Amino acid sequence: MAQPIQTIKKIELTEEQKKAQSLENLLSEVAENKDSLLETLHLLQELHDSGILDALGSLVKAKESVAKIAVGQLTRPPVTNMINNAMAAGGALTAIDPEMTQKLMTSVANGLQKAEQGLQSGEKVGILDLMKVLKDPDINRAIGFGLNLLKGIGEGLKE
Repeated sequence: MAQPIQTIKKIELTEEQKKAQSLENLLSEVAENKDSLLETLHLLQELHDSGILDALGSLVKAKESVAKIAVGQLTRPPVTNMINNAMAAGGALTAIDPEMTQKLMTSVANGLQKAEQGLQSGEKVGILDLMKVLKDPDINRAIGFGLNLLKGIGEGLKE
C-alpha cells in the first residue's frame, strides 16, 4: 500500500527566476499587442514633437495650483449660473414632445427663408397690408400659435 503524503513541498522561486518569469510574461504581452503599442508610440512621438507632451507634463507637475485655479473659476457666479441654467433648460426640454420640437424647428427654418426673401425684395409693409395678410391661413395660424405661446408664458410667469 502507498504511503500517505505527509508534507507538501512548495516550490520557492528565487529572485532571479521571478524576474525571468516576469520578463517572459512582459515579452509575451508585447508580442501579442505589437500593433497597439506601435500606434501608442507613434502618438506619443507626435505629442512630443508638437510640444503637447511637455505642456501636459508641466500641467501634471503643477496639479495643485491648477486644481485651485479650476475650482476657483468653476465656483464663480457666472459659471454656476450657466450650469444652473443649462440644467433648468435640460429639465424643460424633457417635458417637450420631440415631434413638436422638430415641427417647430422646421417651421422656424422655413420662416427664416421666407423672411430672407422678404428682406431681399425690400417691399414696405403698410397697415392695409397687415389687415390683408390676416386672411392668409398660414399667417393666421402663426399669429394664433404666437398668441397662445404668449398666453402660456404669461400663465407660467403668474405662478
